[in-house]
Amino acid sequence: MSNFDVLVIGSGAAGLTAALTLAPSYRIGVIAKGKLSEGATGWAQGGIAAVLEEGDSFDAHISDTMIAGAGLNNRAIVEHVVGGAPAAIARLAELGVPFNLDDDGDGWHLTREGGHSHRRIVHVADATGRAIQQALEKAAMAHNNIALVSDMVAIDLVTGRHAEEFSTSGAVHGLYAYNRATRRVETIRARATILATGGAGRAYLYSTAPRGATGDGIAMAWRAGCRISNMEFMQFHPTCLYNLTVKNFLITEAVRGEGGILKHPVTGHRFMPDYDHRAELAPRDIVARAIDSEIKRDGLDFVHLDISHREPEFVKAHYPNIYEKLIGLGVDITKEPIPVVPAQHYTCGGVLVDIDGRTDAPGLYAAGEVTQSGLHGANRLASNSLLECLVFGEGAARHIMAHWTELPAPPPVRAWDESRVTDSDEEVVVQQCWGEIRRFMWNFVGIVRTTKRLERAKHRIDLLRQEVADYYKHFRVTPDLIELRNLVEVADLIIRSALSRHESRGLHYTLDYPEMAADAVDTVLVP
Repeated sequence: MSNFDVLVIGSGAAGLTAALTLAPSYRIGVIAKGKLSEGATGWAQGGIAAVLEEGDSFDAHISDTMIAGAGLNNRAIVEHVVGGAPAAIARLAELGVPFNLDDDGDGWHLTREGGHSHRRIVHVADATGRAIQQALEKAAMAHNNIALVSDMVAIDLVTGRHAEEFSTSGAVHGLYAYNRATRRVETIRARATILATGGAGRAYLYSTAPRGATGDGIAMAWRAGCRISNMEFMQFHPTCLYNLTVKNFLITEAVRGEGGILKHPVTGHRFMPDYDHRAELAPRDIVARAIDSEIKRDGLDFVHLDISHREPEFVKAHYPNIYEKLIGLGVDITKEPIPVVPAQHYTCGGVLVDIDGRTDAPGLYAAGEVTQSGLHGANRLASNSLLECLVFGEGAARHIMAHWTELPAPPPVRAWDESRVTDSDEEVVVQQCWGEIRRFMWNFVGIVRTTKRLERAKHRIDLLRQEVADYYKHFRVTPDLIELRNLVEVADLIIRSALSRHESRGLHYTLDYPEMAADAVDTVLVP
């Protein structure tokens, strides 16, 4: 059994920001499901949105966020996050993140992405997330008060129900986690716990999310009694590389921001102006639906994204990683278009938190993609995600420090009990269920929905829930089983949320209710 002052579950931007903020005063444990750098942060290509350009304003950034979010955003939260952006970027620069400079070398180079009215995206070429992850990891490794532990798969939050003296307080006191090295379940106790586990993209067949994005934090918080909100709003990135051998390679929004054009692959027709006056710079939900419409109408496998009209030197300098990756696949983006398709990209809903990152469970905080903070509304504005991680990661840490004496010390906790289970002899069941979920979620709960499709998905998830619950009861946990259990939970939350919204708003588009309702109301599911 391990003990920390604060346990951080997740080693991306949100988790490491919280850990670094807390470390001068407390002992912090940071656990990662795989390697420290395997989370979503390192995959982020675009950058961080902030008001840094002359002529731009906080009001403009707030307005762009609210418009993209289809009015469902919490304005107070949007103002809080947008206002904290310049300072968050300055802190990263102090940690050594080498943001690109402008041509004069006296300021950061700012690019523009869909939904933004100004250039306000600071970036490190087309690999911003990787640079941020490396800088945060380096700082965390150098701090004596931070223990970084990889290959620990979170199973369930420890609550009063698991204490030696049973309690119904609902407070969280740590975590049960599967250690891949020892193949045993360990108990980790802490006075405060921060969920920074990312989203649930792997509930879908096609996703740009990392392999570990199985909604673990959302499912654990739900089982611990926390409300979950707006899970129907799954963002599909419009431009994922279409390639039969390379899966889930994202073509950054910034390609369209710098003049990339979407074309019909047969006729060469530029189709985005047919759907929206902002053309390629429309918010992601509009662009993804437009591509989906072109593909389904004409039976296409993909559409083209073309940046070849820009100077080759410009393209290579701005998108070096994309250029090198595609050259290796036989596509020269300075001379020819890129075949692209939409793919699930970001979970806009999640664990309901307040402005300080507090959940419904005392002692449990959350930050980043695992949450529904009120920032994104019905559709995330490009490059607001890393920003949310930085602002809420620090905010949760500061609230913990300010209220430390109010947090009870963790009680003695019962060890994990494996006395009534055996090793599984039917691993094929796990793989079959996983594949089934991802396929029907893609087909029935995708970019365009109908009530009939959603009801079919609900029927299937109810059957799978029974199968997985029975399997979980009889066999020892494995990483795959833990993830499958969480996938069933989050898929059910997505479907239930989608069925309850009788309108089309932002990322939730249904043919049965094509109009947007007059009032913007969050979907909130209560355990």
